[in-house]
Amino acid sequence: MTKNKIKIILILLAVFVFSSACMLTNAAKDVVTQLQQLPTALAPEQTQAAPLPSAGSTTIIEPEFANLEGTLEGLYQQVNPGVVSIRVSSVNDEALGSGFVIDKQGHIVTNYHVVENADKVEIDFPSGLKVYGDVIGTDLDSDLAVIKVNVAEEDLTPLTLGDSDTALVGQVVVAIGNPYGLSGTMTLGIVSARGRVLDSLRQTASGVYFSAGDLIQTDTSINPGNSGGPLLNLKGEVIGVNRAIQTSGQTLSGGAANTGIGFAISSNIVRRVVPSLISSGSYKYPYLGLSSLNSLNLTIVEALNLPQNTGAYVTDIAAGGPADKAGLRGGTTQTEISGLYSGGDLIVAVDGREIKDFSELLSYMVLNKAPGDVITFTVIRGGNRVEVPVTLGERP
Repeated sequence: MTKNKIKIILILLAVFVFSSACMLTNAAKDVVTQLQQLPTALAPEQTQAAPLPSAGSTTIIEPEFANLEGTLEGLYQQVNPGVVSIRVSSVNDEALGSGFVIDKQGHIVTNYHVVENADKVEIDFPSGLKVYGDVIGTDLDSDLAVIKVNVAEEDLTPLTLGDSDTALVGQVVVAIGNPYGLSGTMTLGIVSARGRVLDSLRQTASGVYFSAGDLIQTDTSINPGNSGGPLLNLKGEVIGVNRAIQTSGQTLSGGAANTGIGFAISSNIVRRVVPSLISSGSYKYPYLGLSSLNSLNLTIVEALNLPQNTGAYVTDIAAGGPADKAGLRGGTTQTEISGLYSGGDLIVAVDGREIKDFSELLSYMVLNKAPGDVITFTVIRGGNRVEVPVTLGERP
């Protein structure tokens, strides 16, 4: 029998088998008999097939996120009672925001820009309870504020602060808040990046904004009204406070729709700042007194004649500030790029920890240092590595 005949028989067999899932027709049985009688030499390319499951058996492969739906439902029931909607009235405006309970004493965390210039602050709980609150502490650098409400302990569901340092890029996160007044809205996304830097809401005497570090970037849908609400991991722990969204090349704290790039203040910044806001109404940040390029591209590296493309390049030093007193140097010689000056220090490590850019320097400093502490920079200057200790001041 030729190979073509074998092929035709196989096709016929497939047709017959397809025609009846329960039994073989007599014609199909004849074909099977003929195939069984074929010499093995005519089928030299036979391979061993994997055994089929026995009748009645079922093999199920569960996807990695098979239980995600149940997890989200349970998370919402657990966390939502501690998330509040905030309605702020001022002389010229009314604004919406979000917040969350952090203790049984009635302290609520939100954004500073939510309660800025507030005359009245209304707090709406998911239970239907509505009360006025008092703003007892604000921090323009982190964009955090604390509101105090006087309600019974049984009406308060504090949320747990997680460790934002353990939040990994790609980790699933959710936001719960009050976008456009739609209270109790939950959205889903991932951690898109870590260690982002935004402008602070505090300005220097010259009008330049300080930097706010250690922000989490997320693609979780965040819209006006989400500001101040929690960004949570799937354990129900707060790993960030939603602050701003990116739109049209600008970072806005409100007034524009979600673009898929949002920013949240890390929970470890919250953990450091909020106790001081509760106890004294403010928080004192460490101060360096220098300006730096946040990142280095190859064009800038070549123009500055730098030995490497990682690190924080110092562009300017504030006269009389901690960096100036320590002897750090900014750029002084005009390069081929307008406004870019060479000759400044390239900071490559902080307290012995290598850094890739200014955002890593800033995150380390605000999470680990206070005014009066000493921080040691490793800088490349004139081709040499130099250790420069700096006694930190307080942001003016």
